[in-house]
Amino acid sequence: MTIGRTLLQVNGATKRFGGLIAVNGMSFDVKEHEVMGIIGPNGSGKTTMMNLISGELRVTSGRISMQGSSLSDLPPHQIARLGIARTFQLVRILPSLSVIENVIAGGAFGHAKKWGSGARFFAESLLEKLGLAEQMYQPVDALTYIDQKRLELARALASEPQVLLLDEWLAGLNPTELQVGIDLISSLRDEGRTIILVEHVMDAIRSLCDRCVVMNSGKKIAEGQPSEVLSDPEVVRAYLGDE
Repeated sequence: MTIGRTLLQVNGATKRFGGLIAVNGMSFDVKEHEVMGIIGPNGSGKTTMMNLISGELRVTSGRISMQGSSLSDLPPHQIARLGIARTFQLVRILPSLSVIENVIAGGAFGHAKKWGSGARFFAESLLEKLGLAEQMYQPVDALTYIDQKRLELARALASEPQVLLLDEWLAGLNPTELQVGIDLISSLRDEGRTIILVEHVMDAIRSLCDRCVVMNSGKKIAEGQPSEVLSDPEVVRAYLGDE
């Protein structure tokens, strides 16, 4: 899939918590059909950056925009309506709803609003695609950990987002599940979806990402293709220390 126009722009985004600067002047663009990785050591500000894009947090200064429209002052539900969906480090699903009802909710309240039989049919097709067809009508507490992650992903996809944010979606998976997860994200990439991926699994970064932004102490220290940034001395130092 050919990488297209710029969809998302981050310009000088800064987030302060009192005297702590969690994100410090971050700037990068994400293009249509691109998989952009955000990587860096623990505590470098990656999840805070995702929270700023999705509206979970508001920028202290700077601007985040999608196709020219500012997202910086919008609440999360309005950002979702504009076409940004996400998963979380700690899985967030709706415990009182069944598996398929969780996905229908994603379609009803996301970018592409779906109701009635059309919403149910679309939810069924997503669950089949993500390997949850047999669990479709089960309560969510009957799901394994990886299936809960699949469900959260299905709910995000149900809104037909223009940009999908995956925050350490592969975290906590065993080696077999990890390969299943990488293959699943790869299939989304092959569909031409635009994805921002926060991940510690370097095999996933190398195989899935077109470009990477590397953060350390809230700042961008490198940007480029995975092979370039992972061999950058400053990036190696950030991960491994001066020695």
